[in-house]
Amino acid sequence: MDWAEEEFETLDLGDPRLNRRAVLLAERLSQKPGASIPGACASWSETVAAYRFLGNAEVSWDSVMAAHWDASQKRMAQHSVVLCIQDTTELDYNGQQMQGLGPLSYEAQRGMYLHPTYVVTPEREPLGIINAWMWAREFKDGDAPRGGLLESRRWVERYEIVAEQALKLPGTRHVFVGDRESDLLALMVKAQELAHAADYLVRCQHNRALPQGGKLWEEVMQSECIGQVVFQMPGGRGRKARTVRQEIRMQRLSLSDGKKKEKDDGKEKGKEKGQIEVTCLVASEINAPAGTKPVVWRLLTNRAATTLQEACELIDWYRARWEIEMFFSVLKVGLQVENLQLSDTKKLQTAQALYMIIAWRINRLMRLGRTLPDLPADVLFEADEWRAAFILNKKPPPTAVPTASAGIRLIARLGGFLGRKGDGEPGAKTLWLGMRDIAVFVQGTRYARELESEG
Repeated sequence: MDWAEEEFETLDLGDPRLNRRAVLLAERLSQKPGASIPGACASWSETVAAYRFLGNAEVSWDSVMAAHWDASQKRMAQHSVVLCIQDTTELDYNGQQMQGLGPLSYEAQRGMYLHPTYVVTPEREPLGIINAWMWAREFKDGDAPRGGLLESRRWVERYEIVAEQALKLPGTRHVFVGDRESDLLALMVKAQELAHAADYLVRCQHNRALPQGGKLWEEVMQSECIGQVVFQMPGGRGRKARTVRQEIRMQRLSLSDGKKKEKDDGKEKGKEKGQIEVTCLVASEINAPAGTKPVVWRLLTNRAATTLQEACELIDWYRARWEIEMFFSVLKVGLQVENLQLSDTKKLQTAQALYMIIAWRINRLMRLGRTLPDLPADVLFEADEWRAAFILNKKPPPTAVPTASAGIRLIARLGGFLGRKGDGEPGAKTLWLGMRDIAVFVQGTRYARELESEG
């Protein structure tokens, strides 16, 4: 079974023909990462059918992703802990005549926003996207506040969805992970209301006042250092990769929930408010290189944590946020979704649903090649694909199924990975570039077989 057929096994768009079209389009787009839709399709008629599918009023982007959500849930059920990472990215379509676009960071820019929930294991294995929110901002009318939904709601609503998912999988601990934009009192209050069905781990943006007086960060910094953590900080955004050593301070304390208590008669009881219990962890870099800004993370979680081991685990889980940055990179740089030329945002959203699943698969292949090097190649690739990896590298294909790691390294070589001792493991970029060559070769091989069978 092809990967797309397997991933879309439960797809139900109301018409078997639509189901088949979705699977075929996902296959085509994954075979030629970065190509336009016409460039990915095998013929003009297939291209026309693809555009017709994207514009079908009966096909929504979330109905296309529903099968992937089902498959993701099955993968999540196999793990004791999953990290549900949240973030938002801009999709820039400035200069395009696409209906439904809105302003971005600058009012003159045109595009839309994407906010997925990207699930990985603590070992960084990508399990899937379990929900997403795509929207275009409304235009401002002079100095009046921008209309539309309050965008901060996306964090609270996504937590609710994660909590709902956690109730379906009681054997799997769900951890909602977000950056500073997710530091919202409303999210913490909602978690308390839902009896903490899912954990949250968010980076602090606000130095909140404490009910007993004083400020949150200063209170924690007065605590005794419980130990240190050392890790490798990856390079990116003009930052060089380097080793980071942090001192850790952590304290369990109460925050005001912002809600006034009521008397039995329903009247407000002065200014007294309810409270929520949180653990605040501050990890401060020591001995940072000269000219380098020290890495300081202030994290909030509903989980009670007291030991150095628990603190290091929380820091490691927060560091997993890097995985969604890699996902966005594959989506925007590798698959070039910002180059899509479609007539309206409805078609765009349906296309984005397919591209998100493909970006997840590329990252999954890369990570499994690193974390499970002895996994058989036929778990991740079709037989034609891993054989093509050997042939295009001018190596005879083995008679036995090779390891996934061996196949991934050969595919990455086609994308520019040198494979020297100090080069580490292949990254997503070399993998998607290599997959393009594999796809062309496999298509040619299968066409040759068809000609032979007809002859």
